[in-house]
Amino acid sequence: MMAPMLDMPQMMALVLILFILYIGDLISTYTKAWIPSVFICAVLFLAGYWTFFPKDIVARAGIPTVVAVLLMYLLITNMGTLLSVNELKKQWKTIIISLSGILGIIVFCSVIGIIFFDRNTVIVAIPPLVGGIVSAIIMSGGAKAAGLVDLSVFAIVIYVMQGFAGYPLTSIVLKREGQRVLNQYRAGKWQASTDEGATNSKLDVLTESDEHPMPRLFSKMPSRYNTSYFQFLRLAIVGFLAYLTSVFLAPIVAISPFVLCLFYGVIASSIGFLERHPLKKANGFGFAVMALMLFIFDSLNHATPEMLLNLIIPLVVLISGAVVGMFIFSVVIGKLLKVSMEMAFAIALTALYGFPADYIITNEVINNLTRDPNERQVLNNHMLAPMLIGGFISVTIVSVILAGVMVGMIIPIN
Repeated sequence: MMAPMLDMPQMMALVLILFILYIGDLISTYTKAWIPSVFICAVLFLAGYWTFFPKDIVARAGIPTVVAVLLMYLLITNMGTLLSVNELKKQWKTIIISLSGILGIIVFCSVIGIIFFDRNTVIVAIPPLVGGIVSAIIMSGGAKAAGLVDLSVFAIVIYVMQGFAGYPLTSIVLKREGQRVLNQYRAGKWQASTDEGATNSKLDVLTESDEHPMPRLFSKMPSRYNTSYFQFLRLAIVGFLAYLTSVFLAPIVAISPFVLCLFYGVIASSIGFLERHPLKKANGFGFAVMALMLFIFDSLNHATPEMLLNLIIPLVVLISGAVVGMFIFSVVIGKLLKVSMEMAFAIALTALYGFPADYIITNEVINNLTRDPNERQVLNNHMLAPMLIGGFISVTIVSVILAGVMVGMIIPIN
């Protein structure tokens, strides 16, 4: 094992970790997302930490913890602005199925986890299984603060690995669903849901489009004054209000400020204080995501080969339990709502990866099933909106709320 380069300069550290992120993207793109980029990046980071990377390579490159926390405030507030209540109403069946899948994860992982593992392992695992990077960071940080270093790493590892269960299963069930729809369409028996055309005509919540250059409260202000600094300022104000509320409520009830950021982002967007996707319009979204991805991989600097070997069994058992739980719950609820088994299970599976993987997989399936433009439009109208909204509900909303609640349930080491 090589000794770490303790005197590694900042720009060398930055080049190395950005090169890893790019390699992950490159392989993911080449394999059409069958090999997730986060897995490749995690493996390369581990290889670096076990050879020549200094343990603080991410902080050395310019992304210390304080910067990552700042970006989490901005990103989660930004998430809240993507919620369009009107569009979600049209996909109420999708929302119920997505929530049922999440309930299946919680129930099965809780039962299996408590039987085979300990309470903290179950608590740390559930939010990342329901969501993505934000919930994984929250649970990893909570476990680390409680002195549970191995579970801090586990939260990251389970986030990295769950896509391997989600990607192929989603592709299989969507292909079956797509073929079913095509067979009916070609036989002249296909009847689209009344909501499909309306929802897909303007997927504001999903495409993050916005016709208006200024949010409603500032509509009289010339758009040239809506600079990046003004957009960052309004995001920061909303994040600060979430923090103040969390501090104010602390003596009564512990609520994560990140949960409040999501809630306040919805309110701020609804009243016209924030536009849709302000962080992207301020040209800060890409950097924020990059920094948080680096912060997540930074948690792997505590991982040793022995620790990862010890985590394999809970990793496999809990991911398997999550898949079984979401299958049973989503299929039962889907049957009650007259949604096919395949479509219901695919919607539930979006909890394992979210956007943009849900968009990529759905488009890949459609492209593989047919080249006819009319048939592609039928499949697109039928499958794309439920898949995207399913991922939005689970990963963007519920996982953050779950993480904010469950992080306070971790029992620290005495």
